[in-house]
Amino acid sequence: MLHSLQPLLLITHSKNSRANYREMAPPTQSNGNKESHVKIPKIKFTKLFINGEFVDSLSGKTFESIDPRNEEVIARVAEGDKEDVDLAVKAARQAFDNGPWPRFSGTERRRILLKLADLIEENAEELAALDTLNAGKLFSEGKYADVPSTAGYFRYYAGAADKIHGTTLKMSNDLQAYTLCEPIGVVGLIIPWNYPAQIFGFKVAAALAAGCTVIVKPAEQTPLSALYYAHLAKLAGVPDGVLNVITGFGSTVGAAISSHMDIDKVSFTGSTEVGRQIMQAASTSNLKPVSLELGGKCPFIVFDDVDVDKVSDLGLAGATYNKGEICAAGSRVYVQEGIYDKFVEKVVAKAKAKVVGDPLDPNVQQGPQASKKQYEKILSYIEQGKREGATLLTGGKPLDRKGYFIHPTIFTDVTDDMLIAKDEIFGPVMPILKFKTVEEVIKRANDTKYGLAAGIMTNDWNIANTVSRSIKAGSIWINCYMNLDADCPFGGYKMSGFDRDMGMEGLYKYLQVKSVATPVYNSPWL
Repeated sequence: MLHSLQPLLLITHSKNSRANYREMAPPTQSNGNKESHVKIPKIKFTKLFINGEFVDSLSGKTFESIDPRNEEVIARVAEGDKEDVDLAVKAARQAFDNGPWPRFSGTERRRILLKLADLIEENAEELAALDTLNAGKLFSEGKYADVPSTAGYFRYYAGAADKIHGTTLKMSNDLQAYTLCEPIGVVGLIIPWNYPAQIFGFKVAAALAAGCTVIVKPAEQTPLSALYYAHLAKLAGVPDGVLNVITGFGSTVGAAISSHMDIDKVSFTGSTEVGRQIMQAASTSNLKPVSLELGGKCPFIVFDDVDVDKVSDLGLAGATYNKGEICAAGSRVYVQEGIYDKFVEKVVAKAKAKVVGDPLDPNVQQGPQASKKQYEKILSYIEQGKREGATLLTGGKPLDRKGYFIHPTIFTDVTDDMLIAKDEIFGPVMPILKFKTVEEVIKRANDTKYGLAAGIMTNDWNIANTVSRSIKAGSIWINCYMNLDADCPFGGYKMSGFDRDMGMEGLYKYLQVKSVATPVYNSPWL
């Protein structure tokens, strides 16, 4: 779902309102040479993590973890089920109701979370390699962006742990009152496969900082790094039962978490369809609150006053970064008619030059799709685009090798009613549409069931202001794209979900407010 804190390209404005562009590259080694060899780690953790211990599932079942680079099995991972979720919830409930974690001072929780952040950074190379093997993510992005960002989320929320407080209230009668911000309790966190490190980081860090205990269900496609983070949490001093990880499938583990009577809240990032199922399960069980960050079909709007060469870089990155497996991908590209042809020419040339291959290779710019299912889904959408009459300019086919590799794909002659312009494809597919006026593009950009994010490329701040306030989406990026930060809330409008991750809003959703009032007699003031 999510871009790193170090995007491929930042576009910012200088004081004279002309666009400044600067490329961001991963750091190199001290000798100035990029890494040429990555050691593939031994898979150390494949069991469930319950109450501070790695254990087999009660059924003894396991499932295959597949390397999308070569379609080979890299590990067999414990397959949890409802009974395993029950054990994890029992451990988390005991840790919350009777254990030290929610009763620690914020300062003590901060100390432990900061230690965990340090351990994450110390093990960055191994953690990044696990997500490369599991999800096809570029190793360099994992090592220099994803994993450091994950450590950053733990540091950010560690800093908030000792700053949770209520307010003193001035009542209208002879009462004094105050509010308490209390941890909501046992929380189920359901993590997607596209950003297994970062999304684990900002959900778990916020919930733990608030004083909650958690059960994490990583995606079945990417279970390995979550288990490693659990190991590091134990080393950092997180008490037993506070963090539990149950690997398995959504239809069993995810369903059990969503419907569990003793889980107090669920936070989910994933598809709109599954989000709907989680809400239904929560409503028919104990009416637990649910936070959802769901799908997107985000407009990337290019006005004709920009530097086309630079914005075409950003447009291609916005649509195809992380193989397009990002909910906030700029997957509907609207270009004003005055520069449309020039933009298309440049972005097609850049797409053709993009290097697709083994994500462990430092020269590769795009790895394989995360799974066979996703790979086949993307190819089916490409075929649908051709059937509906869109013009395929480049890509549209897999690499001639084993693995789930797809060339960056660009369509023109796209209309708003085509599926490739309406549906979330979650792949390296870039439909480019033409527009004339500001009013027209606002209307077309909003004509979607989604409302996650949007990009606006212009040097006219009046246009930027008008469009940013008119687009119905949770994040708007002006002359930049997917620039996320631990302090900046992220979430959607409409069917892209509700509630926010990151920022202090990402912490508050794991707290509940209690009001305490008492009479005050004969007070000289109220």
